[in-house]
Amino acid sequence: MNDKTLTFKLPNNLELDTKSILKEVYKALDEKGYNPIDQIVGYLLSEDPTYITTYNNARSLIRRIDRDELLQELVVEYIKN
Repeated sequence: MNDKTLTFKLPNNLELDTKSILKEVYKALDEKGYNPIDQIVGYLLSEDPTYITTYNNARSLIRRIDRDELLQELVVEYIKN
């Protein structure tokens, strides 16, 4: 039996950056009638994925983002502007 761990990387065109993911999640929440800002903030504070709808794969998308890194990016952008 071969015990080597295999890793793979998605081609660049299949990887979504953080901004694109947030936009897609926002759009899905809005289309389902939720307040996207409240829902995303709830998710970021609690890390409870049920704040994010499964509609258009939004929940899976947002879970690709490292929450701590996202919070860091948001603070940096807020301070810069």
